[in-house]
Amino acid sequence: MDSKQYTEVLIDGKIYALGGSEEEGYIQRLASYINEMIITLKRREGFTKQSAEYQNVMIELNMADDYFKAREQIARLEQQKLRWRRKPTV
Repeated sequence: MDSKQYTEVLIDGKIYALGGSEEEGYIQRLASYINEMIITLKRREGFTKQSAEYQNVMIELNMADDYFKAREQIARLEQQKLRWRRKPTV
C-alpha cells in the first residue's frame, strides 16, 4: 500500500500543503508548470483586469489545451512507430 506523503508547494504566491502518493519532486514539477502558465497569462495585456474566475478558467483552458495537444502528439508518434515497424526490409 502506498503511503501518503505531504509536500508544500508555492503556486501563485500561496503555499499549499498537498498529500498524495507521488514523490515530492514530481509534485514540485507540477507546481512549476502551473506557475509558468500563470506567469505567461499574466503577461498578456488585460488578463489581470479580468475577474479571478475568468483568470482561473483561462488557466484551466490553457492547461487542457496543452494536455490535448500532447495526447495528439503521442497518437501521431505511435502511428509513425507502427508504420515504421510495418515497413518491409530490403
